[in-house]
Amino acid sequence: MLHLRLISPPDRTHEVIEVLEGCTGVTNIAVLPGAARAPRGDLIFCDMARESANEVIDRVNWLEQEGSIAVEHIDLSISRAAERAEADAPGEGDDAVVWAALAQRVDDDLRLTWAYLAFIAIAAQLAGIGVVTNSLVLIVGAMVLGPEFGAIAAACFGLLTRRWRLVGRAITTLAIGFAVAIAITFACAFVSRGLGWIDARSLDIGHEEVQFIVKPDRWSFIVALLAGAAGVLSVTAGKSSALVGVFISVTTIPAAGYAAVAMALGNWPEVGGSALQLAVNIAGMVISGTAVLYVQRRIWPQGMSRGSSAGTRP
Repeated sequence: MLHLRLISPPDRTHEVIEVLEGCTGVTNIAVLPGAARAPRGDLIFCDMARESANEVIDRVNWLEQEGSIAVEHIDLSISRAAERAEADAPGEGDDAVVWAALAQRVDDDLRLTWAYLAFIAIAAQLAGIGVVTNSLVLIVGAMVLGPEFGAIAAACFGLLTRRWRLVGRAITTLAIGFAVAIAITFACAFVSRGLGWIDARSLDIGHEEVQFIVKPDRWSFIVALLAGAAGVLSVTAGKSSALVGVFISVTTIPAAGYAAVAMALGNWPEVGGSALQLAVNIAGMVISGTAVLYVQRRIWPQGMSRGSSAGTRP
Protein backbone atom coordinates (compact mmCIF):
# COMPACT_ATOMS: atom_id res chain seq x y z
CA MET A 1 0.00 0.00 0.00
CA LEU A 2 0.97 3.61 -0.58
CA HIS A 3 0.04 6.67 1.50
CA LEU A 4 -1.07 9.78 -0.38
CA ARG A 5 -0.99 13.29 1.12
CA LEU A 6 -2.63 16.09 -0.84
CA ILE A 7 -3.04 19.82 -0.31
CA SER A 8 -6.01 21.19 -2.25
CA PRO A 9 -7.49 24.67 -2.64
CA PRO A 10 -10.70 24.67 -0.51
CA ASP A 11 -12.95 25.38 -3.50
CA ARG A 12 -11.68 22.27 -5.34
CA THR A 13 -11.46 19.80 -2.48
CA HIS A 14 -14.75 18.21 -3.50
CA GLU A 15 -13.24 17.36 -6.91
CA VAL A 16 -10.33 15.59 -5.25
CA ILE A 17 -12.63 13.63 -2.95
CA GLU A 18 -14.75 12.54 -5.92
CA VAL A 19 -11.64 11.25 -7.67
CA LEU A 20 -10.44 9.33 -4.62
CA GLU A 21 -13.86 7.83 -3.92
CA GLY A 22 -14.22 6.85 -7.58
CA CYS A 23 -10.94 4.94 -7.86
CA THR A 24 -10.66 1.26 -7.05
CA GLY A 25 -8.02 0.49 -4.42
CA VAL A 26 -8.34 3.78 -2.47
CA THR A 27 -9.41 3.78 1.18
CA ASN A 28 -8.87 5.45 4.57
CA ILE A 29 -9.74 8.86 3.13
CA ALA A 30 -9.48 11.74 5.61
CA VAL A 31 -9.91 15.50 5.17
CA LEU A 32 -8.60 18.28 7.44
CA PRO A 33 -10.24 21.53 6.22
CA GLY A 34 -7.90 24.51 6.27
CA ALA A 35 -5.07 22.59 7.95
CA ALA A 36 -2.43 23.36 5.34
CA ARG A 37 -0.47 26.61 5.63
CA ALA A 38 2.18 26.54 2.86
CA PRO A 39 0.53 26.31 0.42
CA ARG A 40 -2.76 27.17 2.07
CA GLY A 41 -5.61 24.75 1.61
CA ASP A 42 -7.27 21.59 2.82
CA LEU A 43 -5.15 18.60 3.83
CA ILE A 44 -6.31 15.27 2.41
CA PHE A 45 -4.95 11.84 3.34
CA CYS A 46 -5.69 8.42 1.92
CA ASP A 47 -4.17 4.99 1.41
CA MET A 48 -4.14 3.32 -1.98
CA ALA A 49 -3.04 0.08 -3.57
CA ARG A 50 0.11 0.44 -5.61
CA GLU A 51 -1.84 -0.71 -8.67
CA SER A 52 -4.13 2.32 -8.39
CA ALA A 53 -1.41 4.94 -8.00
CA ASN A 54 -1.05 5.89 -11.68
CA GLU A 55 -4.74 6.62 -12.15
CA VAL A 56 -5.05 8.61 -8.94
CA ILE A 57 -1.93 10.68 -9.60
CA ASP A 58 -2.94 11.33 -13.22
CA ARG A 59 -6.39 12.55 -12.18
CA VAL A 60 -5.17 14.93 -9.46
CA ASN A 61 -1.94 16.06 -11.11
CA TRP A 62 -3.32 19.60 -11.44
CA LEU A 63 -2.53 19.92 -7.73
CA GLU A 64 1.13 20.19 -8.72
CA GLN A 65 0.40 23.81 -9.67
CA GLU A 66 -2.33 24.68 -7.15
CA GLY A 67 -1.41 22.56 -4.15
CA SER A 68 0.79 19.58 -3.39
CA ILE A 69 1.05 15.82 -3.98
CA ALA A 70 3.20 13.50 -1.85
CA VAL A 71 3.35 9.70 -1.95
CA GLU A 72 5.16 7.39 0.45
CA HIS A 73 5.38 3.65 0.96
CA ILE A 74 3.54 2.11 3.92
CA ASP A 75 5.73 -0.45 5.68
CA LEU A 76 2.92 -1.78 7.85
CA SER A 77 -0.83 -1.45 7.40
CA ILE A 78 -3.24 -3.12 9.84
CA SER A 79 -6.66 -2.43 8.36
CA ARG A 80 -9.43 -4.61 6.93
CA ALA A 81 -10.43 -1.68 4.71
CA ALA A 82 -6.89 -1.52 3.30
CA GLU A 83 -6.88 -5.27 2.71
CA ARG A 84 -10.16 -5.03 0.80
CA ALA A 85 -8.91 -2.09 -1.26
CA GLU A 86 -5.73 -3.94 -2.21
CA ALA A 87 -7.72 -7.05 -3.12
CA ASP A 88 -10.14 -5.02 -5.27
CA ALA A 89 -7.36 -3.32 -7.25
CA PRO A 90 -6.54 -5.18 -10.48
CA GLY A 91 -3.22 -6.96 -10.80
CA GLU A 92 -0.44 -7.36 -8.27
CA GLY A 93 1.42 -4.61 -6.45
CA ASP A 94 4.85 -5.87 -7.47
CA ASP A 95 3.80 -5.72 -11.13
CA ALA A 96 2.57 -2.12 -10.98
CA VAL A 97 4.93 0.65 -12.03
CA VAL A 98 4.31 4.04 -10.42
CA TRP A 99 5.49 6.10 -13.37
CA ALA A 100 5.64 9.44 -11.55
CA ALA A 101 7.85 7.87 -8.87
CA LEU A 102 10.08 6.30 -11.53
CA ALA A 103 10.43 9.63 -13.34
CA GLN A 104 11.49 11.36 -10.12
CA ARG A 105 13.89 8.56 -9.19
CA VAL A 106 15.73 8.56 -12.51
CA ASP A 107 15.95 12.34 -12.40
CA ASP A 108 17.53 12.14 -8.93
CA ASP A 109 19.96 9.43 -10.08
CA LEU A 110 21.17 11.66 -12.93
CA ARG A 111 22.55 14.36 -10.66
CA LEU A 112 26.29 14.59 -11.15
CA THR A 113 27.18 14.90 -7.48
CA TRP A 114 30.51 14.58 -5.68
CA ALA A 115 29.16 11.45 -4.01
CA TYR A 116 28.45 9.83 -7.39
CA LEU A 117 31.93 10.67 -8.68
CA ALA A 118 33.54 9.46 -5.44
CA PHE A 119 31.70 6.13 -5.50
CA ILE A 120 32.49 5.39 -9.14
CA ALA A 121 36.14 6.44 -8.72
CA ILE A 122 36.60 4.30 -5.60
CA ALA A 123 34.88 1.37 -7.32
CA ALA A 124 37.18 1.66 -10.35
CA GLN A 125 40.27 1.79 -8.10
CA LEU A 126 39.12 -1.31 -6.24
CA ALA A 127 38.64 -3.03 -9.58
CA GLY A 128 42.12 -1.92 -10.70
CA ILE A 129 43.68 -3.32 -7.54
CA GLY A 130 41.66 -6.49 -8.01
CA VAL A 131 43.03 -6.85 -11.54
CA VAL A 132 46.63 -6.36 -10.45
CA THR A 133 46.32 -8.74 -7.49
CA ASN A 134 44.13 -11.21 -9.40
CA SER A 135 41.49 -10.91 -6.67
CA LEU A 136 37.94 -11.77 -7.71
CA VAL A 137 36.73 -10.66 -4.27
CA LEU A 138 37.89 -7.09 -4.90
CA ILE A 139 36.41 -7.10 -8.39
CA VAL A 140 33.02 -8.25 -7.11
CA GLY A 141 33.20 -5.59 -4.38
CA ALA A 142 33.87 -2.95 -7.01
CA MET A 143 30.90 -4.17 -9.05
CA VAL A 144 28.57 -3.81 -6.05
CA LEU A 145 29.91 -0.35 -5.18
CA GLY A 146 29.48 1.13 -8.67
CA PRO A 147 26.58 3.66 -8.91
CA GLU A 148 26.22 3.66 -12.69
CA PHE A 149 22.96 1.72 -13.05
CA GLY A 150 20.88 4.74 -12.06
CA ALA A 151 22.02 6.59 -15.19
CA ILE A 152 21.44 3.48 -17.32
CA ALA A 153 17.88 3.19 -15.99
CA ALA A 154 17.36 6.89 -16.77
CA ALA A 155 18.50 6.30 -20.35
CA CYS A 156 15.99 3.45 -20.66
CA PHE A 157 13.17 5.64 -19.32
CA GLY A 158 14.18 8.50 -21.61
CA LEU A 159 14.14 6.22 -24.67
CA LEU A 160 10.73 4.83 -23.70
CA THR A 161 9.15 8.26 -23.22
CA ARG A 162 11.16 9.91 -26.03
CA ARG A 163 12.63 12.44 -23.64
CA TRP A 164 15.83 12.99 -25.54
CA ARG A 165 17.19 15.54 -23.08
CA LEU A 166 16.92 12.89 -20.37
CA VAL A 167 18.81 10.43 -22.58
CA GLY A 168 21.45 13.07 -23.21
CA ARG A 169 21.83 13.75 -19.49
CA ALA A 170 22.16 10.02 -18.83
CA ILE A 171 24.90 9.66 -21.43
CA THR A 172 26.68 12.72 -20.03
CA THR A 173 26.50 11.39 -16.47
CA LEU A 174 27.88 8.01 -17.54
CA ALA A 175 30.60 9.54 -19.70
CA ILE A 176 31.80 12.00 -17.06
CA GLY A 177 31.59 9.40 -14.30
CA PHE A 178 33.64 6.80 -16.15
CA ALA A 179 36.09 9.42 -17.43
CA VAL A 180 36.76 10.64 -13.90
CA ALA A 181 37.01 7.08 -12.57
CA ILE A 182 39.42 6.00 -15.29
CA ALA A 183 41.53 9.16 -14.95
CA ILE A 184 41.92 8.78 -11.18
CA THR A 185 42.64 5.05 -11.44
CA PHE A 186 45.12 5.70 -14.24
CA ALA A 187 46.92 8.27 -12.10
CA CYS A 188 47.14 5.89 -9.15
CA ALA A 189 48.35 3.05 -11.39
CA PHE A 190 50.92 5.36 -13.00
CA VAL A 191 52.29 6.33 -9.59
CA SER A 192 52.36 2.66 -8.55
CA ARG A 193 54.36 1.87 -11.68
CA GLY A 194 56.82 4.63 -10.83
CA LEU A 195 57.22 3.20 -7.33
CA GLY A 196 57.92 -0.21 -8.80
CA TRP A 197 54.82 -1.84 -7.34
CA ILE A 198 53.58 -2.88 -10.80
CA ASP A 199 55.23 -3.25 -14.18
CA ALA A 200 54.42 -4.20 -17.77
CA ARG A 201 54.15 -7.88 -16.80
CA SER A 202 51.58 -7.32 -14.06
CA LEU A 203 48.70 -8.13 -16.38
CA ASP A 204 50.37 -11.02 -18.21
CA ILE A 205 51.31 -13.63 -15.62
CA GLY A 206 48.83 -15.55 -13.45
CA HIS A 207 45.80 -13.42 -14.30
CA GLU A 208 43.68 -15.97 -16.10
CA GLU A 209 40.76 -15.56 -13.67
CA VAL A 210 40.25 -11.89 -14.51
CA GLN A 211 40.74 -12.17 -18.27
CA PHE A 212 36.97 -12.33 -18.76
CA ILE A 213 36.95 -8.55 -18.27
CA VAL A 214 38.83 -7.94 -21.52
CA LYS A 215 37.30 -10.74 -23.59
CA PRO A 216 33.75 -9.71 -24.48
CA ASP A 217 31.76 -12.30 -26.45
CA ARG A 218 28.16 -13.29 -27.10
CA TRP A 219 27.79 -14.41 -23.50
CA SER A 220 28.82 -10.97 -22.29
CA PHE A 221 26.00 -9.43 -24.30
CA ILE A 222 23.46 -12.01 -23.12
CA VAL A 223 24.44 -11.41 -19.48
CA ALA A 224 24.08 -7.67 -20.04
CA LEU A 225 20.60 -8.18 -21.51
CA LEU A 226 19.52 -10.29 -18.54
CA ALA A 227 21.07 -7.88 -16.04
CA GLY A 228 19.40 -4.87 -17.65
CA ALA A 229 15.99 -6.57 -17.54
CA ALA A 230 16.44 -7.63 -13.92
CA GLY A 231 17.74 -4.20 -12.95
CA VAL A 232 14.76 -2.32 -14.36
CA LEU A 233 12.36 -4.82 -12.77
CA SER A 234 14.03 -4.34 -9.39
CA VAL A 235 13.79 -0.55 -9.70
CA THR A 236 10.14 -0.46 -10.81
CA ALA A 237 9.03 -3.08 -8.28
CA GLY A 238 10.98 -1.51 -5.42
CA LYS A 239 13.08 -4.64 -4.87
CA SER A 240 16.42 -3.05 -4.05
CA SER A 241 17.92 -6.34 -2.86
CA ALA A 242 17.64 -7.76 -6.38
CA LEU A 243 19.64 -4.82 -7.73
CA VAL A 244 22.76 -6.06 -5.93
CA GLY A 245 22.65 -9.19 -8.09
CA VAL A 246 22.52 -7.00 -11.18
CA PHE A 247 25.65 -5.13 -10.10
CA ILE A 248 27.51 -8.41 -9.62
CA SER A 249 26.42 -9.68 -13.04
CA VAL A 250 27.99 -7.07 -15.30
CA THR A 251 31.59 -5.92 -15.64
CA THR A 252 31.18 -2.20 -16.33
CA ILE A 253 33.25 -1.00 -13.36
CA PRO A 254 35.88 -3.79 -13.66
CA ALA A 255 36.29 -2.94 -17.35
CA ALA A 256 36.92 0.71 -16.49
CA GLY A 257 39.45 -0.22 -13.78
CA TYR A 258 41.20 -2.71 -16.05
CA ALA A 259 41.41 -0.14 -18.85
CA ALA A 260 42.97 2.44 -16.52
CA VAL A 261 45.64 0.03 -15.27
CA ALA A 262 46.36 -1.20 -18.80
CA MET A 263 46.82 2.40 -20.00
CA ALA A 264 49.25 3.11 -17.18
CA LEU A 265 51.26 0.02 -18.19
CA GLY A 266 51.07 0.79 -21.92
CA ASN A 267 49.17 -2.43 -22.67
CA TRP A 268 46.93 -1.03 -25.40
CA PRO A 269 45.37 -4.31 -26.66
CA GLU A 270 43.97 -4.85 -23.16
CA VAL A 271 42.66 -1.28 -23.13
CA GLY A 272 40.71 -2.00 -26.31
CA GLY A 273 39.25 -5.19 -24.91
CA SER A 274 38.16 -3.44 -21.70
CA ALA A 275 36.57 -0.56 -23.60
CA LEU A 276 34.64 -3.00 -25.79
CA GLN A 277 33.47 -4.93 -22.73
CA LEU A 278 32.24 -1.69 -21.16
CA ALA A 279 30.36 -0.70 -24.31
CA VAL A 280 28.80 -4.16 -24.74
CA ASN A 281 27.54 -4.19 -21.15
CA ILE A 282 26.02 -0.72 -21.26
CA ALA A 283 24.40 -1.31 -24.67
CA GLY A 284 22.91 -4.62 -23.58
CA MET A 285 21.46 -3.19 -20.39
CA VAL A 286 19.95 -0.18 -22.16
CA ILE A 287 18.33 -2.37 -24.83
CA SER A 288 16.78 -4.88 -22.44
CA GLY A 289 15.88 -2.26 -19.82
CA THR A 290 13.96 -0.21 -22.39
CA ALA A 291 12.20 -3.35 -23.65
CA VAL A 292 11.09 -4.27 -20.12
CA LEU A 293 9.71 -0.77 -19.50
CA TYR A 294 7.83 -0.95 -22.81
CA VAL A 295 6.23 -4.25 -21.81
CA GLN A 296 5.30 -2.87 -18.39
CA ARG A 297 3.75 0.21 -19.96
CA ARG A 298 1.78 -1.50 -22.73
CA ILE A 299 0.81 -4.92 -21.43
CA TRP A 300 0.77 -5.17 -17.65
CA PRO A 301 -2.48 -4.12 -15.89
CA GLN A 302 -3.04 -0.67 -14.47
CA GLY A 303 -5.55 0.71 -12.01
CA MET A 304 -9.22 1.14 -13.03
CA SER A 305 -12.02 3.37 -11.82
CA ARG A 306 -14.98 1.76 -10.10
CA GLY A 307 -17.32 0.63 -12.81
CA SER A 308 -14.90 1.28 -15.69
CA SER A 309 -13.76 -1.38 -18.11
CA ALA A 310 -10.29 -0.08 -18.93
CA GLY A 311 -7.55 1.52 -16.90
CA THR A 312 -5.65 4.65 -17.67
CA ARG A 313 -2.16 4.29 -19.05
CA PRO A 314 0.77 6.58 -18.38
